[in-house]
Amino acid sequence: MSKTSEAAGVLPDPNRWKALVFIALAQLMVVLDATIVNIALPSAQQDLGISDGNRQWVITAYALAFGGLLLFGGRIADLWGRKRTFVVGLLGFAAASALGGAATGEAMLLGSRALQGAFGALLAPAALSLLAVTFTEARERAKAFGIYGAIAGGGGAVGLILGGFLTEYLDWRWTFYVNIPFAIVAAAGAYFVIREPAGGRNRSPLDVPGVVLSTLGLVALVYGFTRAESHGWTEAGTLAVFAASVVLLASFVAVESSVRHPLLPLRVMTERNRGGVYLSLGLAVIAMFGLFLFLTYYLQVVKGYSPLRTGFAFLPMVVGMITGSTQIGTRLMTRVPPRLLMGPGFLTAAVGMLLLTRLEIDTSYAGLIMPAQLLLGLGMGTAFMPAMSLSAHGVQPRDAGVASAMVNTSQQVGGAIGTALLNTIAASATTAYLTAHAASATSPQAQRLVQLEAMVEGYTSAIWWAVGILVVAASIALTLVNTGRPNLAPGGAAKDGAPGDEVQVPVLAH
Repeated sequence: MSKTSEAAGVLPDPNRWKALVFIALAQLMVVLDATIVNIALPSAQQDLGISDGNRQWVITAYALAFGGLLLFGGRIADLWGRKRTFVVGLLGFAAASALGGAATGEAMLLGSRALQGAFGALLAPAALSLLAVTFTEARERAKAFGIYGAIAGGGGAVGLILGGFLTEYLDWRWTFYVNIPFAIVAAAGAYFVIREPAGGRNRSPLDVPGVVLSTLGLVALVYGFTRAESHGWTEAGTLAVFAASVVLLASFVAVESSVRHPLLPLRVMTERNRGGVYLSLGLAVIAMFGLFLFLTYYLQVVKGYSPLRTGFAFLPMVVGMITGSTQIGTRLMTRVPPRLLMGPGFLTAAVGMLLLTRLEIDTSYAGLIMPAQLLLGLGMGTAFMPAMSLSAHGVQPRDAGVASAMVNTSQQVGGAIGTALLNTIAASATTAYLTAHAASATSPQAQRLVQLEAMVEGYTSAIWWAVGILVVAASIALTLVNTGRPNLAPGGAAKDGAPGDEVQVPVLAH
């Protein structure tokens, strides 16, 4: 046991590193699922006879349930206990995945995706809050969140590789079935290994109005951005959905400020460090999800890569994220304030994104795309690790679940916004390019060339926006996140006197 932990009166869990394995495995499964189905979607669509208009719902059904229920899932984790919620979420996710793999029609597949999202909303905040209350010593905490951050950041790219392999060599159904062994191993390991700290539950009555308003408000917000992508930003239905979202979320804030036992205590959001993390991370994910989308289409449609080769083409980003998170972030987190990792991390990612604005039809993968991905991964990995750690910065154990849910919510909403916003920008730029150049293309070959050039023009126009978004994320991190190094002096006070750095975790129950 470390001197820090002894002085603070905290008894570290002797199985904490084993627990990390199962928490990380569960997180990997959730993150993989966000992208693994994308590559399998064309095959599933053809097999089940899903129309082009309805295929987006395979992705949207998951996003709506996951994003809409995250706050509720975080509160359930605080109420039931994080370990129990974690295990239930895993087993439910496995059952929903089995249902999706066995789908015989469109309704069954969409229903299974919604169930996956619902159980993921239980699982994700429980996993992050378990990590926050299990690792109490600064250097161990940095290492644990480094591993978790690498998985959270790089898992999506790994999902593209695995999705390509399973779709190309087995069957699209295996992109669902592959979750089952992950979930069973993680649930069994969690049941036997994880020990949750005593006294960390929030047994207050459930805030039912808060649950209803937050769920409907977040669902409306995610659906609004999804609808905008297909129907347009100024379409009456899209504007009505956004208006409903604003009214519902404003009502939610009003309710939370007045009820005795709120679903989301406003103190969780208004503390400047946590608020800075939620906002900057959400913006960074907007840029990142847009990049996954554009690079996937660029490599497959413009460069002619197979699904598997496309997946492997994302490996440099994965390597960069793992390196940035476990080697840079972990080593420096106890030596410098988090803002000096998050700000430069997001700026490094912006430089990588800036390189990709030079994409052309014949761009060299090794000469441009690979180094751009490495920079993007290094920057994101370096920034993600302290951001994940700070998501539960200074919270009481009874609020750890809902604080962890907020960081997941910011990522989920950021992903929905990124896909819709950047895709709309790209589509507009592509249309403008085609309008200006289509008349000059007389032969089929020339027409095909103009189409590809228009696609690339759309991607680079949207990537410019992603660069700007990452710069804004860096500015927010540097401005709002003002906590000092997480090194603790005896008694739990921060050495540099930064406010709120105490690790508020009770002694483990025996």
